[in-house]
Amino acid sequence: MNLALYTKEFRYNMQLAYPVILGMLGHTLIGIVDNIMVGKLGSTELAAVSLGNSLIFVAMSLGIGFSTAITPIVAEADAEKDTGKIRAAFHHGLFLCTILGFLLFGLVVLAKPVMELLHQPEEVITLAKPYLDWVAFSLVPLIIYQGYKQFADGLSMTKISMYAIVLANIVHVIINYCLIYGVGFFPKMGILGAGLGTVISRLAMVIFMHIILSRKESLKKYFQNFSFDEIKTAMLKKIINLGLPSAMQMLFEVVLFTAAIWLCGNIGKTSQAANQIALSLASMTFMFAMGLSVVSMIRISNQKGMGDYKQLIIVARSIFLLAICIEIVFALMFVLLHQILPYLFLNMENQAQLLDNKEVIAIAAKLLLVAAVFQISDGIQVVVLGALRGLQDVKIPMYITFVAYWVVGFPISLYLGEYTELKATGVWIGLLAGLTAAALFLYLRFHYLTKKLLKQNT
Repeated sequence: MNLALYTKEFRYNMQLAYPVILGMLGHTLIGIVDNIMVGKLGSTELAAVSLGNSLIFVAMSLGIGFSTAITPIVAEADAEKDTGKIRAAFHHGLFLCTILGFLLFGLVVLAKPVMELLHQPEEVITLAKPYLDWVAFSLVPLIIYQGYKQFADGLSMTKISMYAIVLANIVHVIINYCLIYGVGFFPKMGILGAGLGTVISRLAMVIFMHIILSRKESLKKYFQNFSFDEIKTAMLKKIINLGLPSAMQMLFEVVLFTAAIWLCGNIGKTSQAANQIALSLASMTFMFAMGLSVVSMIRISNQKGMGDYKQLIIVARSIFLLAICIEIVFALMFVLLHQILPYLFLNMENQAQLLDNKEVIAIAAKLLLVAAVFQISDGIQVVVLGALRGLQDVKIPMYITFVAYWVVGFPISLYLGEYTELKATGVWIGLLAGLTAAALFLYLRFHYLTKKLLKQNT
C-alpha cells in the first residue's frame, strides 16, 4: 500500500473537517457545561441531567440522522453544477426538519413516564422531569439549524456552522451561569436554568445561520422567492428514503448508549454519575471522528457526482486512516489521564458529597480505560458510515448497525452489568463489542460496493 497516496489527502481532509469538528465539539460542550455547572450542585442533580438528556439524545439522534440526507444530495448536485437540485434539496430538507423538530418535541414530552418504568431513583426523576420540558423544546431550533448546516456542509462551507456553535456556547455559558446560580437580578433556577440556557443558545444558532447564509452573494439564489408550491413529492420522497435509514442508524447507536445510562442507573446513583462523566469525555473525542464522517460524506458525494471512482476510494481510505491516527492519540490520552479527568466534573470540597464523589471517580476511571479502546472502533465505524451515506447507501448499513448494537453489544452490556461483578465496566465492554462489530461489517460493505462500482466503470 502506497501510504503517500493517502497521506497527501490529509491536509484537505483536515481543512474541511476542523470547522465541523469544532462545531460538533461545541454541541457536546453545551452538554458538558451543563454537567460541570450542575455537578457543582451535587451528584443527584448531575444524575437528573444525565437521565433527562438520555431521552433528549434519543430524539436528537433521529433529527440529526434524518437531516444528514440533505448533505450528499447537495454535494452531488454541487459537483454536477445543478443549482436547481441544490435549491430543491435545501428547501425540502428545511421543510422536513421543521416538521420533525416539532414532532420530536412532542414525543419527548409524552415519553416522560418512561423514566418511572425504568426504575430510576425517585429523587433523580423528580428533578429530571421539569428540566426535560425545557430541553425538549430546544429540539425545535436544533433540528431547524441542522437543515441549514447540512445544506452549507454539502456546499463544502463547513466554517459557517462552526461560527454559529461558538456564538451558541458563549450565550449558553453566560445564561447558564446566571440562571443556575442566580447571579445579580436573575432567579436561582438550578437545573431548570441549564434547560432554559440550552433553549436560548439554540435559538441564537438558527438566527445566526439564516442571517449569514442568506446574505452570502453566492447563496442568495437559494433564499429568494420561496413558495410552498415548490415543494414536490419526488424530492420529499428522496430525502425521506435517505433520511429515515440514516436516522435509524444513529438511533440504534444512541439508544445503545442511552441503555448504558439506564443500566448504570439500575446499578446505582454513583454508577450513573460516573457513566455520565466518561460518556461526556468519550463524546468529546468522538466529535473528531464525527467531523471526519461529514468530510467523508461530502467528498465521496463529490467524487460520485464526478464519476471518478478510483479517486473516490483513495479519498475514502485517506479519511479512514486519518480517523484511526487521531483516535489512537485519544486512546493514549485516556489511558494516561484516566485517574485525573473525572475530577473536572465534581466538587471535592463538598464534604456532604465526598464519599459519593470518591466512588464516582473510582468507577469513572475504570470506564475511561474501556473508552480508550472503543475510541478506535467508534472512529472507524462512523467515518465508514459517512462514506456509505456519500454513496447514498443507507438501508443495508441500517441493518448492520442494528445487529452490531442490539444483537451483539446490548446483550453483553446487560449480562456483564447486571449479572457479574464488572457492573458499570461490564456495561461499557458491551458497548466496545457492538462498536467493533459495526466497524468491521460497515467497512466490508464499503469495500464490496466500491469494488462493484470500479468493475461497472472499467
